[in-house]
Amino acid sequence: MVREFKLPDVGEGVAEGEIVRWLVEPGDAVEEDQPVAEVETDKAVVDVPAPVDGTVREILAEEGEVVPVGEVIITFDVAGEESAAEADAQAEAEPEAEEADTEKAEVEARAADDAQATGGADAEPAETGDPETETAVEPDAETASSGRVFAPPSVRRLAREEGVDLGSVEGSGPGGRVTAGDVRAAASGGAEQAAAGGDAATTGSTDAEATTDAEATDAPTDAASQGSAPTGEASGQATRTDAADRDRTLAAPATRRVAREKGVDLNAVPATEQRDGEAFVSEDAVREYAQAQREAQEADVQALQVQDADVPAAESADDAAASTGDAAEATAVEGERERRRPYRGVRRTIGERMSQSKFTAPHVTHHDTADATRLVEIRERLKPEAEERGIRLTYMPFVMKACVAALKEHPIVNAQLDEEAEEIVEKRYYNVGVAADTEAGLMVPVVDDVDEKGLLQVASETNELVQKARERSIERAEMQGGTFTITNFGGIGGDFATPIINHPEVAILGLGAIDERPVAEDGEVVARETLPLSLSIDHRVVDGADAARFTNTLKEYLEEPSLLLLE
Repeated sequence: MVREFKLPDVGEGVAEGEIVRWLVEPGDAVEEDQPVAEVETDKAVVDVPAPVDGTVREILAEEGEVVPVGEVIITFDVAGEESAAEADAQAEAEPEAEEADTEKAEVEARAADDAQATGGADAEPAETGDPETETAVEPDAETASSGRVFAPPSVRRLAREEGVDLGSVEGSGPGGRVTAGDVRAAASGGAEQAAAGGDAATTGSTDAEATTDAEATDAPTDAASQGSAPTGEASGQATRTDAADRDRTLAAPATRRVAREKGVDLNAVPATEQRDGEAFVSEDAVREYAQAQREAQEADVQALQVQDADVPAAESADDAAASTGDAAEATAVEGERERRRPYRGVRRTIGERMSQSKFTAPHVTHHDTADATRLVEIRERLKPEAEERGIRLTYMPFVMKACVAALKEHPIVNAQLDEEAEEIVEKRYYNVGVAADTEAGLMVPVVDDVDEKGLLQVASETNELVQKARERSIERAEMQGGTFTITNFGGIGGDFATPIINHPEVAILGLGAIDERPVAEDGEVVARETLPLSLSIDHRVVDGADAARFTNTLKEYLEEPSLLLLE
């Protein structure tokens, strides 16, 4: 039997994932829980395991394709097991078969009556074929007046799911047949618009509205060349699908890949056919649409060149291509002067979170500098002992422990604003996030309960989590629940910055580079190891005075780390 496997929800709130790499090929034998693919979510790359013991039958998603959760990505051959899809299909087929049989009997009866009335000796009942397909018999005037609703079983099922009374829907398909688009339009309150669109479709799309839609796409439909339906019916379906603002389009994975490469929105491409009441687009249609778009853009470029004679032709073409927003076209014009990468996955999530934080919380950054001479001395003294225990001791664990000590004295900095309840929530636990620079972008592992752990344990857990983040093996749960965040840009270089708060926290501490800097001491300028500090706060919750007091306390612990022994 064939078992379909849908992309699972690999993390809390994840709606889609990108297929990074397939670990198996069709024909490979797999065992249950064996990783079959690597999928990138908005946080990390995770392994997707096989659900059964069996053989890979077909891979339905390409590497690099973004797949929504719940979509089938791979199928397996499993000996002696009936797939869930087949069981569901059989269960659904029973009531639909009854409807189909009833409709078939009525159609045959009407055909027989017509044959008897006209004396046509050669008249025979029309073949109905597959119950899922629409019958070729057109309803006559008597049928139309009888109030019967003509719709395939798939459309009837959709009507039941949407709670739509088919008797109140005016069909736009051939012979007044109700289509899936009619049901959706009725469900959204647009039954009258669907009926108007149906009139245009059934008359062969000869009115002005249909003509305008066809011209706007700049790409002819392929219904006639495909030979899948009579010209009038196919063009009617295509025009209706194009006139509507589609939000879902069926296409093969290879077609979707071509659309991404060409920078084409599949929902804007004229549909070549209908499958299960949904618009279906072929690869050829995508290429034709992309070609039409390119030709239109080239025409725009030529127009710009004529209007702006003072600008060299090459520069005008570059500007016109960039203004269209078409990635493929801009790359072709610019050549090697530009490089485009997909804005998705972890990078897109970082952008969304940063925007949410910056536009939600009014940021204010307080800058100060700590004398880190004693911190450097103590770390150098403890470093060999830590290495003997297999732990790499950096400055970060010291700063984390010092921050927790300061947060206990200034709990407003370890808080969160509950906007819905209109309450400020001061946290009495201390989960410190450490921003890590990875190839995929900034990730923030969280070390829980830092106040309850020793220095070396904090160091060990921090090192492990940061390494997992850089290897993209970190789990989503290990980056959640933080109450305060530290980001160390000094390791790369620089003194001060304005870090963006890790929303919904209310503060983030940025660390500059520990280095020798001139310091005035007893009227003389001396070289001291100093640590620049940049504390960004959410000014809705934390005042500037609170930020200054917190930073002063933090400096005390950093300048005399032995005070941490009292905590």
